[in-house]
Amino acid sequence: MDTQYEKAIFAGGCFWCMVHPFDEQPGVISVVSGYTGGHVANPTYEQVTTGTTGHTEAVEITFDPTVLSYEDLVAIYWQQTDPTDALGQFADRGDSYRPVIFYSNEKQKEVAEASKAALQASGRFNKPIVTTIESAHPFYPAEDYHQDYYQKNRLHYNLYRQGSGRAKFIKDHWQK
Repeated sequence: MDTQYEKAIFAGGCFWCMVHPFDEQPGVISVVSGYTGGHVANPTYEQVTTGTTGHTEAVEITFDPTVLSYEDLVAIYWQQTDPTDALGQFADRGDSYRPVIFYSNEKQKEVAEASKAALQASGRFNKPIVTTIESAHPFYPAEDYHQDYYQKNRLHYNLYRQGSGRAKFIKDHWQK
């Protein structure tokens, strides 16, 4: 049987914190930290952090849609972010940390838009859902030391996740 894998690209602040929630899901083949949405080919972390390349830190997820649907991935995505903060996520501020669902086809766009509308209608948040839904751009993998950071640097990752406010926000808003 020849399985046709698909890709999903999500930005939700620091890419270190966006890998783990997806990495252990059945049907996820890989999660790569990287950069997308900018105007410089093959940017480096140092270039992206200057804010001059237009890139956003993101994760590219390769998944088996016969095991895990794009709808499920979008639902997981929302629960890792503050969808009411367009200026970054938690302690990470600026355009390179903005929340974005990057779609690669019309079906993904429709799923993302419907999911965003449902989240807004749910009343879970008392502010507008400002996560943008944008057409996918070329995705550039980040440097090796950024890949699987939560596994390679568990202590620093956990301290960062707690200290940034992400863990508390998720607990307070998504794990009720």
